[in-house]
Amino acid sequence: MNKFFALLGFLIVSKVLFGQYTSEGELTSRFRGGIMWFNTGLRPADANKIRKYDRLIFDVTYNDWTGNQKLLQNEWSSIGLNTNIMFDIPLVSKNKIALGIGISHQFVSIRHDNHLIRDYELGTTSYVPQASKMESSKISFGGNSFSVPIELRFRNEGWKHLKFHVGGKIGYQATGYSRDVSYANGNREVAKRFGFPDLNELLYSMHVRTGFRNWALFLSYNFNTIFSNAASEQLNLVQAGLSISLY
Repeated sequence: MNKFFALLGFLIVSKVLFGQYTSEGELTSRFRGGIMWFNTGLRPADANKIRKYDRLIFDVTYNDWTGNQKLLQNEWSSIGLNTNIMFDIPLVSKNKIALGIGISHQFVSIRHDNHLIRDYELGTTSYVPQASKMESSKISFGGNSFSVPIELRFRNEGWKHLKFHVGGKIGYQATGYSRDVSYANGNREVAKRFGFPDLNELLYSMHVRTGFRNWALFLSYNFNTIFSNAASEQLNLVQAGLSISLY
């Protein structure tokens, strides 16, 4: 976690990496385009080619859930990361409206400090609050998923553009696990347990981004519940955070 925050701090401080080229098609600019912007492949870049944006996007998110449980009841350390590799497909001249499509990896961690009880015979997962919050016990739910995002993008002309993205994802929930960190006799013990009897493997969600140049606010809602059994705790993933486009 310390390495994660160190990386995030480096990206924020090094904002010189996150500029865009001018709309006039300049081949050199003090506004660097970020990682891989100068890579043109086997041939030189065409100065008249429409500039493309938001092809490598990181969403740094606070993760929560809604449904049977209320929003904003979990710990602030419920941090996640979405990595999106996208094609930016212009739909009009000067690329003011575009289609974005690609692949995405999502890491989610929700620090709730309660119990998710598995019943393999009934195929259910129950949410049981602790009788009392114990500072020495930290319990979280986490998982990894892969999906195909598609979004409609609106932006002003030029590198100083405002932007608005609206879209959704459909994908596969690859893993789900619970992580319990406790302290006993001065020793730190970590128990990580994979597998839920009714983890919903299909995921589909809607998201929006709105911001300026390489920065945007991000909000996402999963329409599918985390656990598929109707008798289980009904929880829908919600994410809010900051998007950083490097390319």
